[in-house]
Amino acid sequence: MSYKIIMGNGIEQTISFTSAKFKNLNVWSVYFDDGKEAMLYKCGNEWMQRNEGELDAHSLINIGKQIDYTNTL
Repeated sequence: MSYKIIMGNGIEQTISFTSAKFKNLNVWSVYFDDGKEAMLYKCGNEWMQRNEGELDAHSLINIGKQIDYTNTL
């Protein structure tokens, strides 16, 4: 399923994501319509990305909110 997200630069982007288990963490692979990918995970209530991720804080929060919302459905 695809979702529209407003990125930190104000541009709307379409994303999709899948979840997986890595060691003791739930991780989400996020795929952008421009071909880029990001790996996210959650520590407590805070969303994090792998060190090589290039998402700004605003984008990371918005994507995390969408994942949280989708997981509650």
